[in-house]
Amino acid sequence: MTMGKIIFYEERNFGGRSYECMSDCGDFSTYLSRCYSCRVESGCWMVYDRTNYMGNQYFLRRGEYSDYSRFGMSDCFRSCRMIPMYRGNYRMRIYERENFGGQMYECMDDCDSMMDRYRMSDCQSCHVMDGHWLFYEHPHYRGRMWYMRPGEYRNFRDMGYMNMRFMSMRRIMDMC
Repeated sequence: MTMGKIIFYEERNFGGRSYECMSDCGDFSTYLSRCYSCRVESGCWMVYDRTNYMGNQYFLRRGEYSDYSRFGMSDCFRSCRMIPMYRGNYRMRIYERENFGGQMYECMDDCDSMMDRYRMSDCQSCHVMDGHWLFYEHPHYRGRMWYMRPGEYRNFRDMGYMNMRFMSMRRIMDMC
């Protein structure tokens, strides 16, 4: 597996103390009092504005991110998760109701509008069998996003996604 590397900074524009990270970190407070900018040197990452991989999420690839507020985050970066490189097939089942209820559709590629493709106005659970995916709250990969790795997601509302509707999804295929 390829290692990733991301460096977090206390201040905007890469100022202040820094913390170098090469794996998931559920809480930066041990290393930094706040985190307002970062540099991704390798790998793909999700950053979160709350500890323990909660809150608003944003997908980052190699590059410089001088100001967290450009992501629409309500606060500074508080945790991060490295997305492992994946080269296999992608497969997921989405369901219109929680606990895998209602209509089910199997997906193997990107979908820019669940409503247009599946006539599905809401997706409340899913089972990611293969690959890593990003869900978006609006069609055409816009709005807030959520990272879904392989596993069963029985109820999005229990995961803290109250009043959220997922309207598009895309595979994470970047060779970060």
